[in-house]
Amino acid sequence: MLSGSQSMAARDFNDKLLNRPYADNRRWHLGFSVGAFVQDLSFVHNGFVTEDGESWYMDQPSYSPGFCVNGLFDLRLNNYFNVRVSPGMYFGNRDIKFVDVNNPESKERQNLKSAYVVAPIDLKYSAVRLRNIRPYVTTGFMAAFDVSKKRSDFIKLKSTDLYWTIGFGCDLYLPYFKLIPELKFCLGLTDVLQTKRPDLVDDPGKLKYTQSLKKATSKMFVLTFYFE
Repeated sequence: MLSGSQSMAARDFNDKLLNRPYADNRRWHLGFSVGAFVQDLSFVHNGFVTEDGESWYMDQPSYSPGFCVNGLFDLRLNNYFNVRVSPGMYFGNRDIKFVDVNNPESKERQNLKSAYVVAPIDLKYSAVRLRNIRPYVTTGFMAAFDVSKKRSDFIKLKSTDLYWTIGFGCDLYLPYFKLIPELKFCLGLTDVLQTKRPDLVDDPGKLKYTQSLKKATSKMFVLTFYFE
């Protein structure tokens, strides 16, 4: 009898040390997140040379942080696996530099602004909880739809993209909610370069930049803080 009483006392003591000790037993959770991200474009050039002997090279020399906000629906599968759906909005921009390799003094720049509606779906694997900390890793896919207005500029990107995502983070159990910092890498799986440019019929001088590219793929690094 004494042993049973000691066991119950020890469990009650441990529960008092834990914030929200039964939070992970719920079938589903709701929350939201805010965060920052940077995005990159990887260009594949085809060696195109214009009639004037120009050979253009494109690069993204710097990174500008963007802002993102998401909702969160988390479905518990078992003690270790969860499925998360976190639709939201990503606002950012890319600064692209154009250089003629045969005449380095000839340069152009373009700022590509974006406003993505995103729909990420992730599988989350969590380790065993240690007091008020529980690390995890995720993998999944994210569809992105750019709803910003497209301009007739040097290069133009498609409005849709699909990313493979992998990330890691840590559930921090606070007295009234969970704070979840997460770092995620998003690798674009599709060619986002728009090669058909009917918008340049009246400005054919800009078409040489698109003609110099074979493809372009996107990448993102995202730092997110979930509140659940």
